Amino acid sequence: MTADNKPRAAALLLTGIFFATTQDALFKAMNAGYPVWETIMFRGVVAIVLFGIWGAIQGRNLFRLPRGSSLILVRGFLLFTSYLGFCASIATLPLANATALYFTMPFFVGALAGPVLGEKVPAYRWLAIAMGFCGVLVSVRPGGESFQPAALFAIYSGASYAVGQLVGRKVKVAVDPLVVGNMQSICYLIGALLMGGIVTVLHLDGSASPTLAALTADFTWPNWRDLSVMVAIGALAMISTVFFVRAYFSAPVNFVAPLEYSAIITATIFGITIYGDYPDFYTIAGAAIVIGSGLFMIVMDGRKTEAAIHVTG
Repeated sequence: MTADNKPRAAALLLTGIFFATTQDALFKAMNAGYPVWETIMFRGVVAIVLFGIWGAIQGRNLFRLPRGSSLILVRGFLLFTSYLGFCASIATLPLANATALYFTMPFFVGALAGPVLGEKVPAYRWLAIAMGFCGVLVSVRPGGESFQPAALFAIYSGASYAVGQLVGRKVKVAVDPLVVGNMQSICYLIGALLMGGIVTVLHLDGSASPTLAALTADFTWPNWRDLSVMVAIGALAMISTVFFVRAYFSAPVNFVAPLEYSAIITATIFGITIYGDYPDFYTIAGAAIVIGSGLFMIVMDGRKTEAAIHVTG
């Protein structure tokens, strides 16, 4: 087992965040002319090809799961719905708002760890969950004139991502992380094709809502410029996955995970510079509460783990 290297982990994670948020910014641009499922479809194809090339260079088969790891596919489809929800939300929400709401994910993990994994949920987690929920209410302001239904898609994205990660933790066999990343891309492709088929066969029409329109629009062949953007989205998705995997291999989770909140800062910068989306006071305040609650939970989890190691050691 390699020694922890926190500076390396931080550099890898922050680089991965940059690539992932760049992907989100490009995806938001594609929402103006193409259905979400179509862009996800191209993303999946490109990522799968790149994973295949990566595996061939290293002499590894990234297309075969070991026996007993079928839950990885369940996880992949859950993460597909998470990504679908997030991409639908940024059709109308600023990147910063959607990203902040997506980061309710740790609270869903904390709340569901008990019923899904049989873990005891300590009091500090419930406190963090309650604080995070208050942050969401501040940011979303349900019932107010500024409330947008797309916010519910962003919150769903965080919830389904949490369930997917919990399902992944129930896998009892060791699986190559790059195989997991490739299988996730395969699930994205299959999910997008299924959704596209449903939209086409049933002639679904969501034009009354910008968010639903982004989900139910008909397939349109992209021009060369837009196709190059979709290829870039797939490449960025694959590259960011590799950086995330290597970051979590380089240092403890309780060190790496809090750095993921930097995505809110990056998303805000992209939103302002590319789309002119300036977050208002309530968005900033709500995001600050969500981030603070998440960091509190992660720090307390780390202390609990260290205490357990000290006792057993």
